[in-house]
Amino acid sequence: MAARAGIDAIAAAPVGAGLQAFAPDARPVGPALVSLRGVGFGYGGRRVLDGIDLELRRGEVLALLGANGSGKSTLLRLMLGARRAETGSVLLLGRRIHDWSQGEIARRLAYVPQSHVPPFPYTVADIVALGRLPWRGRFGAAGVDDRRIVAAAIERLGIGHLAARRYTEISGGERQLALIARAIAQQAGAIVMDEPATALDYGHQWRMLDLVREFAAEGHSFVMSTHTPEHALHAATRVALLAGGRIVADGAPRAVVTPEAIERLYGIRVEAVEAPDRRRAAFFPLAAQ
Repeated sequence: MAARAGIDAIAAAPVGAGLQAFAPDARPVGPALVSLRGVGFGYGGRRVLDGIDLELRRGEVLALLGANGSGKSTLLRLMLGARRAETGSVLLLGRRIHDWSQGEIARRLAYVPQSHVPPFPYTVADIVALGRLPWRGRFGAAGVDDRRIVAAAIERLGIGHLAARRYTEISGGERQLALIARAIAQQAGAIVMDEPATALDYGHQWRMLDLVREFAAEGHSFVMSTHTPEHALHAATRVALLAGGRIVADGAPRAVVTPEAIERLYGIRVEAVEAPDRRRAAFFPLAAQ
């Protein structure tokens, strides 16, 4: 329960005016924010992840691409400190993640879950404001800077018209945007997103991915699990392919996300059609095996 509470608390932001204070000006270089070294994990004797070596650096957008049951969500939970690795180690800024308190983790890692059911009838603005908790404490009053940061996150995600609505009464896609705004308001160095496009309509999927790219350009880091190769190609600076509980490829998106890789991950042959800019591609199925 403590780990779960730690994840739910992950959404906050350092004091400063607006969202500009949130963005460290950095490139994807320097020491790793999060490192997984030889990590293994299982449930009930069944090995889910084995020998995972992975790093996230500032300014990177790392997409985890894999089929259902490949271990993507478990890997994200290990990165957040919500699970303990059975073998290997998970490091946050070079320190074992469980040597940090939950509050310290929450100031450095934000989390966007696939879905979220709050215990109280919060408004959308309330949900976004929860992002400030790691910085002001559970019972600390919100200050002027907190309110400014929350308002800026709401505006950036384009959900101002929903701010006074009850969170439980809006659509699934709108809830997802509110959770992303909460993570943005947190102003942590990295945001971990578990299938962030799942509940979004087609237009909002691509707008959300564009926002990820914008924030990464400002120095933020993202880890994003996805089933959709096109999403990885559009937003990621790096892609890791997960199959059979192992990282089977890790590198530049166009080098890693290929028709052959998609066939290996999903068991379906595809044809790639390049976009005019030759930096992206769409994949069309040929025949299931």
